[in-house]
Amino acid sequence: MIPKAMFGSTGHESSRTIFGAAALASVTQAEADRTMETVLEYGLNHIDTAASYGDSEVRLGPWIERHRDEVFLATKTGERGAAQARDEIHRSLERLRTDHVDLIQLHNLVDEVEWRQALGPGGALEAAIAARDEGLVRFIGVTGHGVEVAERHLQSLERFPFDSVLLPYNYVLMQNTDYAASFEDLVAVCLERGVAIQTIKAITRRPWGAKAQDRATWYEPLDDPETIALAVGWVLGRRDFFLNTVGDIQVLPLVLEAAAAFRERPSPEQMLALLEEKEMEPLFT
Repeated sequence: MIPKAMFGSTGHESSRTIFGAAALASVTQAEADRTMETVLEYGLNHIDTAASYGDSEVRLGPWIERHRDEVFLATKTGERGAAQARDEIHRSLERLRTDHVDLIQLHNLVDEVEWRQALGPGGALEAAIAARDEGLVRFIGVTGHGVEVAERHLQSLERFPFDSVLLPYNYVLMQNTDYAASFEDLVAVCLERGVAIQTIKAITRRPWGAKAQDRATWYEPLDDPETIALAVGWVLGRRDFFLNTVGDIQVLPLVLEAAAAFRERPSPEQMLALLEEKEMEPLFT
């Protein structure tokens, strides 16, 4: 079983490994049902999806209908206007077959123009707050990709007391000194304010490049137990972080096994050897 920790200031003890339901974007209902049974076997009690993750919300719906009280359920809206975000939140509730989600997140809010729109008058944040006031959502978070995301999240936290942030974190990306510095600045603020820190892209190896894509992930992942254990252990070694799982149902069990077996963080020497052996490259530059 995977250990749990308090998810920021929400009062919920979430499994430190969160099921990233982007993995269900393009699978059959039978595959989704089997995947969710695996998720339950490992004790995951926190699910993260998004309106834009293909059929993910639809595939989750039947399972959520049966297990709603057992999980902390998060989804995301990528809309920037209030009316559009409101409609998308209602659509997500219908697809997920529930009357509320625990966390609604403003999805990939990094671009400055979109950021100003979403957090400004008539923006998506207004819809999220209204949904919270109506009892349709309990908490509000923000997510993002790219090397500018940590700085943008810091700006977002100055504008509104978000309950959670989500952003990339892995060994190769943290070799970018600028990103590492802004990431740690963000972490300090989150810890001070009780904001939950969710991490993504833990087992990234490198962009696909010219290699034929043979996984559902949009990046080439590490895909053997030994290297996945190192990458997962490196993230979980930060006790205040949550690790969102991989977007491929075939690789997922290896990530869950690594998380369940985690005991201590790999050494810098082990991680440097992994980087060199697997010729790892950052997704974001």
